[in-house]
Amino acid sequence: MTASGVARGTPTAGRRPLHLRTKLILVTLALLTAICVAIGVLSHLAMSTYLTGQLDDALRPAAGRAGFPGGRPPGDDQQRPSRDVDPENAAGQRPGTLNAVFDDGEVRTSALVQDDGTTDPLTVADLDLLAALDPVAGPEELTLSTGHYRVDAVALPGDAGNSGGAVLVTGLSTTERDSTLVSLDITVAGLSLAGLLLTGLAGTVIIRRSLRPLEELSAVATSVSQLPLSSGEVAIPVRVPPAVARPGTEVGTVGLALNGMIDHVTSALRARQSSEMKVRQFVADASHELRTPLTSIRGYTELVLLSETVSPSGRSALERVDSESRRMSSLVEDLLLLARLDEGQRGEASDVDLTELVIETTSDARVAAPGYAWSLELPDEPVEVHAVEAEIRQVLINLLSNASRHTPPGTAIATALTVTGSTVGVTVTDSGPGIDPAFLDTVFTRFSRGDAARSADAGSTGLGLAIVHALVEANGGTIGVTSEPGRTRFRVDLPLARPPAQPLAEPARASDREL
Repeated sequence: MTASGVARGTPTAGRRPLHLRTKLILVTLALLTAICVAIGVLSHLAMSTYLTGQLDDALRPAAGRAGFPGGRPPGDDQQRPSRDVDPENAAGQRPGTLNAVFDDGEVRTSALVQDDGTTDPLTVADLDLLAALDPVAGPEELTLSTGHYRVDAVALPGDAGNSGGAVLVTGLSTTERDSTLVSLDITVAGLSLAGLLLTGLAGTVIIRRSLRPLEELSAVATSVSQLPLSSGEVAIPVRVPPAVARPGTEVGTVGLALNGMIDHVTSALRARQSSEMKVRQFVADASHELRTPLTSIRGYTELVLLSETVSPSGRSALERVDSESRRMSSLVEDLLLLARLDEGQRGEASDVDLTELVIETTSDARVAAPGYAWSLELPDEPVEVHAVEAEIRQVLINLLSNASRHTPPGTAIATALTVTGSTVGVTVTDSGPGIDPAFLDTVFTRFSRGDAARSADAGSTGLGLAIVHALVEANGGTIGVTSEPGRTRFRVDLPLARPPAQPLAEPARASDREL
């Protein structure tokens, strides 16, 4: 099955879900419509049966007036019919009444009473339909050339004037009955439509008012979802109003449960924040305490290596001690830097020439890692940002060292500086193997390491990018990363110290620059 086929087969594809109140109104109107239709159909059937019964009751008197004395047909008190059946006798018969006498299938006489009381003979086509009636079947309905009729055939008893095969057919027009049924259907339909309209309007108002507490619950949940809980904020001031969070109703129960959940989340966040602050304070204190002994270890190690005669194996061991103490000192410095940022201890911000800073850090990175293809793109005009220079320098150093540390020699590493409106963007792009997609979401998290994804050498602490993220945010900027095999780009956006009066020139290639 193709993707398009799956999309077409999905019931909800391209269709917006209906609101609950809309569903309730539609279901209510659908039920009422079904009830109105049922009432209309049953009313029509009941009225049709009643009026048809009245027509049937009027057929025998009409037959009697056509040829039976006293208006009674044969079999009524064993009374014999008159010798001369005269269908053309319109006296006492209402307009629209038809009569016809058939003798052995042949028409003897026929008449249709007109509105003025006169009679006209029936047409040959109408007589053919009437001749086919069975006297035993009872009343039937026929559509003749002059309209719709309820007709009944009665066998005439034989006498001197009748051979015994004579049949009298009497019919009454159903116009009045049909007109009454149409009026009934129109009345029921009109009342049903009016009732549905009123029900829809009243139901909309009632359902909206009934579901308003749910909208308040949704607003509270939306407000909670928009709070910056991940940034250390532990206070959740939003609560469901007491008027909504009342026991006894379904909505009130949900409101109470939501308030309880918010209280529980608040308590959990406070406990987590307190634990995290204790851990951070411990790390800061431990870093302060480790700084002095590590400095002493490095000093004494260097002193022994410079002033004492040591065997080759001893020198190798001391050099190893010196290397590891330097690595631990770097880790301690990173931890102290994060601790100072957490406590808001920063330097003074000033206007920093970001162009010069990018050139210096890229030149230093090129010297530190000469086995890589370094390039630089800068605008022709200097770009300044209002930030702490040491912090922005640390950001650039960490990004460039990260690019060289986690990619193999020969990788192309490009640093670019672009200005868009009141923002300057610094990008560091490498052509390395890329970052594991599973690691991208946590790349700026403390102690998060993706060495397995980028073939890094041992010794990564997982703090470099966390420091970059903290320093960029401290200076009012943002940082992001995109990665795929063969291309990884880190982008830092910082606000300009003074927005440019006119657009800057296109960035120049590194080949035109002196690193």
